[in-house]
Amino acid sequence: MGSFVITLREGFEAALIISMILAYLAKTGSLEHRRTVWLGVAAAIVFSLAMGGILFATIGELEGSTEQLYEGLAMMIAAGVVTWMVFWMKKQAATIGEHLRSQVGDSLRAGGGFALAMVAFIGVAREGIETGLFLFASTEQSGAVVSVTAAVLGLLAAVVLGVLFFRGALRLDLKQFFRITGVLVIVFAGWLIFNGLHEFGELAESEALEMLAPVAALAYIGSLTWIYLRGLRTRHEAPTPAAAGASAEA
Repeated sequence: MGSFVITLREGFEAALIISMILAYLAKTGSLEHRRTVWLGVAAAIVFSLAMGGILFATIGELEGSTEQLYEGLAMMIAAGVVTWMVFWMKKQAATIGEHLRSQVGDSLRAGGGFALAMVAFIGVAREGIETGLFLFASTEQSGAVVSVTAAVLGLLAAVVLGVLFFRGALRLDLKQFFRITGVLVIVFAGWLIFNGLHEFGELAESEALEMLAPVAALAYIGSLTWIYLRGLRTRHEAPTPAAAGASAEA
């Protein structure tokens, strides 16, 4: 479940970034640069796969207590990153569309080419690297087959949603989508906290630390979910990245 939610959200965010870039190119009559954008996307995918492969291959060679230590650290780091991602996206939703259009505009004024490819590359590679870290942490507990299958299904769903949304065939409430997936991601982060502390407890042979794991995970999920939802209720929620991009097309 965690792998599905992560790849669905991360993949959809990447799809929205690509959609905004292509929409801006269409609006400015610069569709000849679409190939450059897709080259940047392809390079980002290859780079993300390579980084993920290095992570799995490197940690996979470890054994015993060293493996437990690295797995525990990876889970705790992934929990922190995934939580930061949710709150960062909520905070940046109001300006990320404008910032992306500014970057694309600057790249076009510079002639497109490498600069435009880098805008697409950075936007997609960031999501890809985060996904690789999360999948590694998830695979250690759920098993490779389950995690990879769920991740592929989530990615396919993200691609379908992104294409349909871009073509206007899907009227998706983006605020509700990111609100629901944000809560699910926080729950997944709590699950990583639980497993990370459990790994540390086994490594230290500490029953107290193992008993602390579920308490810490529940406290983490409860407190951060409350902060996240309270923030959405008490402030005027800004447009999501795709909403900002869509308003620019009008």
